[in-house]
Amino acid sequence: MCRNIKTLFNFQPPATELEIRDASLQFVRKLSGFNVPSKANEEAFNRAVEEVARSARALIGGLVTTAEPKDREIEAAKARQRNLERFGSR
Repeated sequence: MCRNIKTLFNFQPPATELEIRDASLQFVRKLSGFNVPSKANEEAFNRAVEEVARSARALIGGLVTTAEPKDREIEAAKARQRNLERFGSR
């Protein structure tokens, strides 16, 4: 499940709110073991997602680097190539 969490720092264009929330949701799903929480756990689950997203935004906003920003399209192409080499074509 967590392999779906992508690096969000130092990309051009910067990470979107949706990307940050999606990564936060995946993280909370992994920690809790719930893909979809029960009604009894829904409030705590949603609160955790928001807290993780808030922390992620603060982290990404506070990090510094001298490296050039990575291009999303180039990185996606590299990932596709790695997957092709690892799993072959379908």
